Amino acid sequence: MALRGLSANKLRAGLTMLGIIIGTGAVIALMAVGQGAQAEISSQIEGIGSNLIFVMPGQLTQGHSPMGPQSLRIINPLTVQDAEALADAGRAPHIAAVAPQVQRGGTVAARGQSVSIPVVGTTSGFEFVRNTHTQFGQYFTVSDENSAERVALLGATTATDLFGDAESALGETVRIDRVPFRVVGVLESKGGQGFGGSGDSQVIIPLSTMFRTIAGSATARSALGRQQQVNLIFASAVDEASTDAATSEITAILRERHDIKYEEDDFSVASQKDILGAANQITNVLTVFLGAIAGISLLVGGIGIMNIMLVSVTERTREIGIRKAVGARRSDILWQFLIESIVLSVLGGVIGIALGSGIAAAVYQLAKFRTVVTAQSVALAVGFSMAVGLFFGIYPASRASNLHPIDALRYE
Repeated sequence: MALRGLSANKLRAGLTMLGIIIGTGAVIALMAVGQGAQAEISSQIEGIGSNLIFVMPGQLTQGHSPMGPQSLRIINPLTVQDAEALADAGRAPHIAAVAPQVQRGGTVAARGQSVSIPVVGTTSGFEFVRNTHTQFGQYFTVSDENSAERVALLGATTATDLFGDAESALGETVRIDRVPFRVVGVLESKGGQGFGGSGDSQVIIPLSTMFRTIAGSATARSALGRQQQVNLIFASAVDEASTDAATSEITAILRERHDIKYEEDDFSVASQKDILGAANQITNVLTVFLGAIAGISLLVGGIGIMNIMLVSVTERTREIGIRKAVGARRSDILWQFLIESIVLSVLGGVIGIALGSGIAAAVYQLAKFRTVVTAQSVALAVGFSMAVGLFFGIYPASRASNLHPIDALRYE
């Protein structure tokens, strides 16, 4: 009976569902964008290394700075010797590998082309720790590090910019700040990563070579054989479950090396798990925020359903009176109009799910932005649309069921 009542006024029913269709579609599409952003950020963080731990010089302090409310207060720098102590399996059994890093900007030139990109000095452990492998050629070796060989690894984009083809860069000579280096490998393309820029636009050389040549200031050269300063130390835990234990070992070793007894740490340690958790928290808030905005349209659609149902009750007053006169109970009238309201909202929700999924697919195809339509978001949209229909249908249904049969029959 509810379906027959709706089919008698198809245009009105369609316009009534329009608000629910738009609201449900908006919920699906916006939550797909939020879930896609979360998946993309998680993928980027997981792709920067294996059970990665970051060790930074200085301590995060509260205060005003150009970088925001938090900044690094550097007391003692990190050194190559600190990294070597962390790599000692006897002192840190939960650490699988360590890679210190020095990074600075530089100009890389070859065949009349030049690019300004980050120049990274590190050790061979960088390949494992940062999950950065070569597509062509090979990584530099421990022997290259010990003899400070002038060898280089090019990012995929850097190799293409300089030589036109990544593979043809192998064995060629590039000049980094006018210092010649032989290209021994080209890194696999990882795309644009939001953490530390794109790994495809960089050049990696042995750390010892970095100290001797590219970082060739008087300060760097005088550091040879003594405490060589690094910008950052990457460490990799033996497995995900060992991350907390590895972090504790790093803290204990560095406190001992920096002669810290009762003072606060003069370094900062952050694990990949911590960063992933913080990123997921932010994207969860974003997803909820987007869903809440879309939910407003569903409420507007629900108000539309209530208005149309009230009009329907008014138009069908005599019908209600006749049904009551021939024995219809109050609950029969209540359920008739309530089911009409729920049917409107559920049909609108189903169409809205198809619309939202289509929008999400179009965003991915046109903008190349990752979107994820999950079963949870579909269930939420359907459940919410049913709740809207139920909530906003109760008053019109109750009003219809409470009509006195005599008054209803006499209604003109």
